[in-house]
Amino acid sequence: MGRNKALLRAHGEPLVNIVARSVAEAAGNVAVVGDPEIYRDLGLRVVPDRYPGEGPLGGIITALHDAGAGWSLILACDMPGTSAGFLRDLIEMAERTQFDTLLPVPPGGRPQPLCGVYHVQALPALEAAFAAGVRKVVTALEGVRMLAHPVMEGIHFQNVNTPEEWAAYASE
Repeated sequence: MGRNKALLRAHGEPLVNIVARSVAEAAGNVAVVGDPEIYRDLGLRVVPDRYPGEGPLGGIITALHDAGAGWSLILACDMPGTSAGFLRDLIEMAERTQFDTLLPVPPGGRPQPLCGVYHVQALPALEAAFAAGVRKVVTALEGVRMLAHPVMEGIHFQNVNTPEEWAAYASE
């Protein structure tokens, strides 16, 4: 859209705060990966991106380093339709698997790497892919033990990438 979607205001607050509320309810805590100066007034913990401007893969790597161990819920800031209950279910399912990441797959769609649960064990493979020049998350995940989990509702992944999608969401 040509601007920082996280700071777009809907229903009286920035989009990132709307999404962060669901993450905090599901996971118990939340952190935003990005520039602390940009997000300083949001009331959220901000982790400086290790790879600013390098895309979501760098953000995922940063988040996993910040977590240090165990599972991390990774969610893009532009998926406001995702519910805390859905996210909690993903976390619980991931914790019962032997995989390094669990990604939901909507009907007729592809795995959603920006709405998934990642174990810190995925970090070496993701870092190796990043170091080799890979920036596409799905490509980096080829070296990770991934569980693609079918879900019935695509609403959880409805993001706001265009001015039209944003207008439709903000007017609800």
